[in-house]
Amino acid sequence: MSQRRGSSFAGLSVAIATPFRDGEVDYPRLKEQLEYQLAAGTTCVVPVGTTGESPTLTHDEHEKVIAETIQTVAGRAKVMAGTGSNSTAEALRLTKRAEKEGADATLQVAPYYNKPTQEGFYQHYKAVAEAVSIPVCVYNIPGRSAANIEVETIQRLSEVDGIVMVKEATGKMDACSEILGTTDLTVLSGDDSLTIPMMSVGAEGIISVVGNVVPADMLAMVKAYASGDFATALQWHHKLFALCRNMLGLATNPIPVKAAMQLVGRDTGELRLPMTPLDDAGMEKLTATLKQYGLLS
Repeated sequence: MSQRRGSSFAGLSVAIATPFRDGEVDYPRLKEQLEYQLAAGTTCVVPVGTTGESPTLTHDEHEKVIAETIQTVAGRAKVMAGTGSNSTAEALRLTKRAEKEGADATLQVAPYYNKPTQEGFYQHYKAVAEAVSIPVCVYNIPGRSAANIEVETIQRLSEVDGIVMVKEATGKMDACSEILGTTDLTVLSGDDSLTIPMMSVGAEGIISVVGNVVPADMLAMVKAYASGDFATALQWHHKLFALCRNMLGLATNPIPVKAAMQLVGRDTGELRLPMTPLDDAGMEKLTATLKQYGLLS
């Protein structure tokens, strides 16, 4: 198969956690976190996805976080703006605004709560793709959105101009294989711990949560695999595995990653309700994981 349509986004994308201080978005801290990503060589940053607590940001905050991200990054990496919604009209408005601000692509989460039919998914994504000229990444995460975008629907969507990527977070390797075998879409892993397994069947990288904490290590793993150095990639996979599992398994994302960022001094750890801090048992396990990895003494 010829080069995949979204392959310019291959590598490490990091789903940026939105920092808060005293209930407000902490924009100076956001800039610090973006500079940390740029220094590590992160390919693409993804503001206001699920990790960025998009459901609890106001519309003004949502737009400002994207704008501040684009201005800070200033072309030094790509910016894939999280502008999805369970309302097609709202997704269109947010995406058009992000395009106007200079976003390089849009991450479109599956409309949540509504539980659209497969035709509803198709029409939703088609409407977004036809309204803007920036590339669209379809984000399939049934565990958070309550409905799965079936492979057949993704195959249909692959024929829509502008839809070039899938963030595949179903945890189903068969779905990943089928998408890659039947379309020219770029697939990016939506689960940190499945990055190498998914790359082994043709995925080209990861939209990472753990990358908020160890972007250089995640990038080293992805680059090693992409260059054919499978032994090194596997070493990184095993080193990162416990960190990846606990960052996504101890509690709902982004609770554990924000706790980890607080422990290593990169965030206040503040969340917005209904998200609540990691409990004592979870914090104990996370602290042990970070110590084992070498991030805490």
